[in-house]
Amino acid sequence: MTIIGDSAFYNCSSLTSITIPDGVTSIGYEAFYNCSSLTSIIIPDSVTSIGGYAFEDCSSLTEIKFKDMASYCQIDGLDNVDQNKVYIGGQKLTEMTSIVIPDGVTYIGSSAFHSCSSLTSITIPDGVTSIGEYAFEYCSSLTEIKFKDMASYCQIDGLDNVDQNKVYIGGQKLTEMTSIVIPDSVTIIGDSAFSGCRSLTSITIPDSVTSIGDEAFWACRSLTDITYKGTKAQWKAIEKGYSWNYNTGNYTVHCTDGDI
Repeated sequence: MTIIGDSAFYNCSSLTSITIPDGVTSIGYEAFYNCSSLTSIIIPDSVTSIGGYAFEDCSSLTEIKFKDMASYCQIDGLDNVDQNKVYIGGQKLTEMTSIVIPDGVTYIGSSAFHSCSSLTSITIPDGVTSIGEYAFEYCSSLTEIKFKDMASYCQIDGLDNVDQNKVYIGGQKLTEMTSIVIPDSVTIIGDSAFSGCRSLTSITIPDSVTSIGDEAFWACRSLTDITYKGTKAQWKAIEKGYSWNYNTGNYTVHCTDGDI
C-alpha cells in the first residue's frame, strides 16, 4: 500500500498544484492542511480513502479532479471533500443534472453528492450494496433516485439515507405502489426501505428474508396484508429492527400454516 501520510504537506504555502501518482491508495489526515497557494489537485483512481481535514484551509483551491465516477463514488472520506470543487472526468460535479452510476460500483460514499443543487436524477446500478450518510443531502433539485429492481433495492445498507418519495424502482414510483412482491432470494429488507409508503396496502415477503431493518415499514398507514411465504415460526424468527412496523395499518400476517 502506498499512502500520503498525515500532515505530509501541512503548511506548504508555496505549493500551487499537485498530481498524486498512480498507486497511491490513501491520503492522510490534514495531508494538505493550509496549503494556501494550492489551486488544483489530481487524485488517481487508486485512492480509496481521504482523511479528515485533508484540504482544510486551502483557500486558493478551486479544483479537486477525479478520473471517473466509479472511482469517485467508492472513496471512503468524501465527507472531507468540498463537492463544489470536485471535477469528475472534466465535468464539475455540482453542475451535473443527471448522473448514471456505472455498473461495478458497490458503494456510494458519505456525502458523495452533498449540495449538488443542479442534480435532478441519479441512477443506481444493482451492484450497489451500501449508500453512505448524507449522500444526497441538500440536493434541492433531485426528484428521481432510480433503482433497477426491487431485489437490488431491498438489500442496500443505507436506505435510511434515501428519500423514499424520490425513489423509482423499475420505472415505478415507490410511494405510489399499492402492492409489492419482494423477489425470492432477497435476504434482508433494509432500514427505512418502505418508510412513508402510505399507498402500500399489501406486501409479499419470501421465506429467504432473515432480517427486516429499523423503520422498514414506518408510517405505511394503509398496510393491511403481509403475505409471508413461510411458517408462523419462521416469521417470528426473523430479526426485526427498531420500530420496523411503527404507525402502520391494522395488518394481518398470512403464513403458510395460518394467520398472525
